[in-house]
Amino acid sequence: MEIITHLNNTRDITLSYFGLSADDLEKTYAPGKWTVKQVLVHLADAESVLHERIKRIIAEPGQVIWAFDQDMWCRNLDYENFPLEVSKDLYMANRQSVIFLAQKFYKDSINKTFVHSQTGVRTLKEEFDKVALHNSEHIHQINKAISKL
Repeated sequence: MEIITHLNNTRDITLSYFGLSADDLEKTYAPGKWTVKQVLVHLADAESVLHERIKRIIAEPGQVIWAFDQDMWCRNLDYENFPLEVSKDLYMANRQSVIFLAQKFYKDSINKTFVHSQTGVRTLKEEFDKVALHNSEHIHQINKAISKL
């Protein structure tokens, strides 16, 4: 399945960023935006949230699932000082489970729905796809940050 390939590819690229130098981890892709380190910590947390949503949708379709404020998480959870190794382990564990669940449930995922508190009715398929798409967007940001001269 294409989704599995995309999940594996984005995982592999993202895991390589956890080994960046301290200087690269402090770079940002644009003025006022998160550092590479903050993006990596965010990816781990977002992966956790999306993983939990996917499990809820599979187990209990049709429920309302609340959005989270990523900027508040960054600020209130002190992403600047959060241990990167913890985030790496969290990211990897959640991604492995998402891949397992996608292998098992993606084929019929269009039929399972939920209500997102901000965007309305969504499908499990959209949530699986969001994991890979969200990760790809942040890979682009990280690449932009570390390629600056």
